[in-house]
Amino acid sequence: MKLIGLSGTNGSGKDTVGQILADKHNFLFISMTDMLREEALSRKLDTSREVLRTISAEWRRESGLGVLINKSVDYYEKQGGDNRYAGLVVASLRNPGENDRVHDLGGKVIWIDADPKIRYERITSRQRADDQITYEEFLEHEQAEMSHSGDSATLSMGDVKEKADEFLTNEFDNIADLEQAIARLVE
Repeated sequence: MKLIGLSGTNGSGKDTVGQILADKHNFLFISMTDMLREEALSRKLDTSREVLRTISAEWRRESGLGVLINKSVDYYEKQGGDNRYAGLVVASLRNPGENDRVHDLGGKVIWIDADPKIRYERITSRQRADDQITYEEFLEHEQAEMSHSGDSATLSMGDVKEKADEFLTNEFDNIADLEQAIARLVE
């Protein structure tokens, strides 16, 4: 199985990259954030970043730091796996244990970033209720997610970045340029 883990800052374009890999390169794209949102809704909770962080830490404590990767791989295999897809792309890695699990499975991790002002414009334009925050709040949320705020099951995007294999700065003026950059990373 060809496995790519996507990580990066909020609004950097992880889901866009995942969708391009699905549409142009026949990968199955799984958003771990969407997986966590579904779990929050099933528990009749809101889908705020804080709730999603709490659920992901809970799952990591119960089933290991790579649990979200394992859930994604299980889903991939149930969908036909390598018989149907060129590989699996999973976003958004936010704990270094997820990097480790991707690497254990022979995959690679791509860190995606962009200028904070560009990313802030992206998140506020996507019209999610939990993204309607001030620029200062946006920066505070990002800083809170960069290092563990408790035990090893909490988010630590700084550690994820340190373990990334490839880096992509997503400040392209058009989607075609982004698609070309992704194609180079996948080759």
